[in-house]
Amino acid sequence: MKIVAYIRVSTDKQGRSGLGLEAQQAAITSYAERNGAEIVAEFLEIESGRKNDRAELTNALRHARVTGAKLVIAKLDRLSRNAAFLMTLKESGADFTACDMPDANTMTVGIMAVMAQAEAEAISERTKAAMTAAKARGTTFGNPNGAAALRRAQKGNTGAVSAIVAKAENFATDLADTLTDVLASGHLTLKAQAAELNKRGIRTARGGQWHASSVSNLHKRLETVAVWAK
Repeated sequence: MKIVAYIRVSTDKQGRSGLGLEAQQAAITSYAERNGAEIVAEFLEIESGRKNDRAELTNALRHARVTGAKLVIAKLDRLSRNAAFLMTLKESGADFTACDMPDANTMTVGIMAVMAQAEAEAISERTKAAMTAAKARGTTFGNPNGAAALRRAQKGNTGAVSAIVAKAENFATDLADTLTDVLASGHLTLKAQAAELNKRGIRTARGGQWHASSVSNLHKRLETVAVWAK
């Protein structure tokens, strides 16, 4: 039996360091050894689980189909909240298995996709309600000066700016659920949200402490990406 390995890590740092990567590779290698299978290709995706455009997943599915191999995913539960990923997997026509959910099939991932979509919509509604309540109390979101600085920066190295923006968006989407929970827990001011994020041991993108201004920037970033679209 031939297998194609698909591995996802959420950040480039994880990809370089092997954090999360090695564990997934080990799980797939163990699966191959138990089943006397040959790993004919490995595809590594480095991006947020919330991103719907997955080039390496598409490539992995295509390679599995054309070679008659089985697509093997180390941890389906890491991706079970992404409806687009699950539907892509369901409709691909490729044979697949997940090391942590070996009994999963097209029917189960289809059900998981419906549940993931419903959960995403529920989170979006809770987030909007929390933001509306916060704004009613006078909380303002966004950082006009920061946005202006970014626009000025775009006059320079476009590629570098795009990379910075992409990294910031990935970081923000990874924190969307956490910030939603913080808001739902009654921390409605930027200062209170910063204190709660610090209390939970969550660091900023630069590894520092949260302040009202950095939380404001996070809100602004979330308003520009699909997971928190108004």
